[in-house]
Formats: sequence, C-alpha cells, structure tokens
Amino acid sequence: MSQAERDEEIAGNAYDSQLMRRLLTYLRPYKMHIAVSVFLLLGVAGLRLVGPYLTKTAIDVHIVSGDVDGLHVVGSLYILTLLLILLCRFLQIYLTNMAGQRVMFDVRMAVYRHMKKLSLSYYDRNPVGKLITRVTNDIEALNEMFSSGVVNIFGDVFTLVGIMIAMMLLDWKLALITLLVLPVLLWAAMIFRMKVRDAFREVRKWVAGINASLQESITGMSVVQLFNREDKNFEEFEETNRGHQDAYIHTIRYYAIFFPAVEIISAVAIGLIIWYGGGEVVQNALSLGVLIAFIQYVQLFFNPIYNLSEQYNTMQAAMAAAERLFALLDQKPEIEDLPEPREIDTLKGKIEFQNVWFAYKDEEWVLRDVSFTVAPGQRTAFVGATGAGKTTIISLICRFYDVQRGRILMDEVDIREMRQKDLRRHIGLVLQDVFLFSGTISENVRLWNEEISDDRIVEAAGHVNASSFIEKIPDGYDYTLSERGSTLSVGQRQLLSFARTLAYDPAILVLDEATSNIDTETELLIQDALEKLMTGRTSILIAHRLSTIQNSDQIVVLHKGQIQEIGTHQELISQDGIYFKLYQLQYQEQETPLTDTGRSNEFTAT
Repeated sequence: MSQAERDEEIAGNAYDSQLMRRLLTYLRPYKMHIAVSVFLLLGVAGLRLVGPYLTKTAIDVHIVSGDVDGLHVVGSLYILTLLLILLCRFLQIYLTNMAGQRVMFDVRMAVYRHMKKLSLSYYDRNPVGKLITRVTNDIEALNEMFSSGVVNIFGDVFTLVGIMIAMMLLDWKLALITLLVLPVLLWAAMIFRMKVRDAFREVRKWVAGINASLQESITGMSVVQLFNREDKNFEEFEETNRGHQDAYIHTIRYYAIFFPAVEIISAVAIGLIIWYGGGEVVQNALSLGVLIAFIQYVQLFFNPIYNLSEQYNTMQAAMAAAERLFALLDQKPEIEDLPEPREIDTLKGKIEFQNVWFAYKDEEWVLRDVSFTVAPGQRTAFVGATGAGKTTIISLICRFYDVQRGRILMDEVDIREMRQKDLRRHIGLVLQDVFLFSGTISENVRLWNEEISDDRIVEAAGHVNASSFIEKIPDGYDYTLSERGSTLSVGQRQLLSFARTLAYDPAILVLDEATSNIDTETELLIQDALEKLMTGRTSILIAHRLSTIQNSDQIVVLHKGQIQEIGTHQELISQDGIYFKLYQLQYQEQETPLTDTGRSNEFTAT
C-alpha cells in the first residue's frame, strides 16, 4: 500500500484533543464570532423549552378556567418565542458559517504557503491528486466541523440536559418512565456510530480511487485514444465508480435503519407517557397540561439525538482531515536557508563543482565525485547517455536538492550559504517541456512581475524571434492562453520561454534540451534566439543532438554519474573516446564518411 493510500485510510477519532488544540489556533481570531454563536445557540435551546411549558400553562390555567384573555397572552408569548428563536438561529448560522469560511480561507492559505516552501523531493514522493485533495476536500471537512459541528454540539447537549431537567421538575416519576428507553437509544447510537465509521472509511478509499483514475485517464487521454483504450478505461472506471456506489449504499442502509429505529424508540417513549401519564390524569394525580407538555418535550428530546449522530460523522471526518493536513504542515523543507545567509546582489556567473556526490535515495549515487569549473560567460555543454546525471546537475545548480558530499560554488561562494531566492533570481532555466500558466502572453512572459514593463516584454519577444508569431494571433500580447498553452505549438511555447528568460535578464542561463521536438524552420528561429540569449551569459547546455553544442567553449562527457572527458568538440573528437562514439552513433548514416581522425567533412568545415 502506498503512502497516499495509507493517508486515505485514516479513519480518525471523533475527537482528538491534540488536533483540536491546533485547529482552535485558527479559530482564535474569530473567537468573538464563536462565543456569540454559542450564546445564541444556548438561547435557542432555552427558548425551545419554553414552548411546552406555555402549552401546559394554557391548558391547566386558562383553558380549564375559561380565561380567554389569559389564553391570548400565552398565545402572544408563544409567537414571540418563535420569533426570537428565528432571529437567534439566523444570527447564529450567519456568524458560525462566516467564521467557518474565514477559518477555511486561513487554513488553505497556510497549507498553500507551506507547500510553496517544500523541496522538490517532497513532490517527487507525493502525487498531485493527493495534494489537491488536501487543499480542497480536507479543508472543506474542517469547514463542516467549524460551521455546523462544534458549535451545534453545545446547543444539542444543552437542549438534552434542559429537557431532562424540565421533565424532572414537572413530574419526576413520569420523567423516569420516559427515560426507560434511553439505554436502548444509546445502544443503537453506538452500533450506528461504529458501522457508519467503517462505511465512510470505505467510501473515502473509493473516492481516492476515483480521483486517481480520473487524473490518470485525463492526463493520458492522447495515449488512451491513440491505442484505442477508451473501452478498457471505461470498464476500469466503471468498476471503481461502482465500488464507490456500493460503499455509499452501505452508509445509506445504516441511516435507513438507524433513523426509523430512533423514531420507533421515540414512539415507544410517547406510548409510555400516554399509558402511565394518562392513568395519572384519569386518577387526577396529574394535570392534562403536564401530560401534553411531556409529549412535546419527548418529541424535542429526540431531535438532538439525530443531530449528534450526524455531527459524530462530521467530527470524525474533520479529525481525519486535520491529521492529514497537519502531517503536511509538519513536513519540513529539505532545502532551507541559513539563519543568516549571505546576501548576493549580483553574480558574475562562475560555477564550480568540487567533488560532488549526490543520490536521490540513500546511497544510490547519481553523481560520483564530480568536479568541473565554468568560467563567467563560458558556454558549457553536458552530454551522455540517459541517466548519466545531466539533468541532476541542473537541479543541483538551481539548488532544488542539496548535495550529500562536496560543494557547489557560485562566484567562490557555497550556494548553501546564499538565499534560495537570491540564487534563483540570477538563473534562467529553459526546459524541454515549457510550462505556461493560464493567462495572457504578456503575463506569462513577466510572470506577474510588475517591475517588468510592457516595453521590456515586447523588446524581449522581438529579440528572441517570438514577436513574429505573437503579432499574428488575435489580441497579440493580450491573447489569453489555455491551460499550459496548449493552443500554441511546441516551438512557439519554447520561444515564449526564451522571452521570459530574457525579460528577467539572468546572469546564468541553463538550457535542458531546449531545441528538441521542433520543426526545422522553428529550430532556425530558436537557434538564432539562443545565440542572442547566451551572449554575455554563463550558459549550461544539455542536448542529445551534438550539432547543437559543437560550438560550446567546453563539453563535459558524463557516464554513469562520473565525468569521463572534458574539452572542446574538436579536442574530444580527436581523443577517440566516449564523445567520439556518441558522435559516430549520431552521424554514421550520413553520406559523408568519417576520416581516419574521426572527423567528418561536415564538422571539419565548421
């Protein structure tokens, strides 16, 4: 079972004092809202006790004696009581839900703020769907607790206690007869609680399965359609959806049994009142008004039982959600700034790896004792087979991960001594898979940085040849992109990423397969844009096509996490090593044969 599945299996206790204390810290700013809500709810509970007493008074005092005026007074008081209940309930619901929404807003912002601080290694281990569930469903469960759970429990408990006291004051014998059904009611509630807890846990497990299935199918829709897997995926989703349906039907069955059972118990209680109390009335040992008041109190008594059963599930879901949320909030970022980091305003762009060892997991080393130096303004390319460690070097330069051994220097300063924000401000990263946000083209270039003017955006786009297509589309720079810029071609998205990088004017440029999967015409535009972009900047390039890196100042050849060769294109060709073999593999089918030295006429000409 994966960690994500184990998280979804958390059943949650109905009440956890430690979790509740942490949750109440978010409620503290709105304590006046909650205090007033509790006061109003207690007022509602007290006012509801007035109705049966007024009924008793009307019958025993005014109806029996024929006092019409007194009956009008009691009727007016009854109407006034109902109006006060209406007003108090309105204010209580409004204040409670307002506090719940604000708490939900604060918790969601706290979670999102914390997620932005977490290192990439955390996102490597946790699927996106799970994290989205934390920020949406789990926080919504907390809202249910704050808006209708915690506060209403006070009102329901107070109502139950108040009704029992009122019945005892009216007639303690009849009250004891009525409470004979209480053990049966408590037993039924306990069984219902246990069954529903397990049923809802099963429902949550299937909900997680539905989310995972949907995310996978929608993300891979092109593959699904290409390989004609629509029917197969439909069958798999139908199976998961049916499992959710069946699990939910189990919860419905328990509710369908419990609530009629409570109604039957309520009817038995009323029957006992009529049987015993009616006999007392016949013998003139009890007034008719008291008997009717008792019947009304019993009807009121069972409403909080219904509510408390519902609120138990609300509290249980909220505790489980809180446990998952706090597990996320307690997750410490693996990459953190020093308490007093060195402030870096500018970088010349010198990069130095000194005996760097790195592994994503334990001691499964991806890089082994890697050392090299990139001078300011120098173009350095990294080549090697898949898994050699090229992309890992980029991640380490950006300090997405920290090395286990050795160190990485920028302008003679260990990057662990710098603020992450300062370091990354001087690095422009262009990946093969360009990520564009929903928004306009200009917003995606400036990334909502108001310090970058519109003129700067236009200038950057023109400099990297992006303006040629931007000016042809409707609305130009104000054109709104769809999710991830799917309406643009791969080459157009790549040119926009170049414009974004140039607008930020970094000292160090990192390019990871920036010219792959594009047509020849667009590649010419991108190559020209790259040449302009790399001028005057320290540039790190990763490319499988050796033709794109042959003019680099130095080429670093990686093999199984170690540096095997360093030199220029011509120097590495003449060494007849790994680079030369890679070169042969890429160009062995070309018409121009290799010379004895390993140089083709094409590369000799260059």
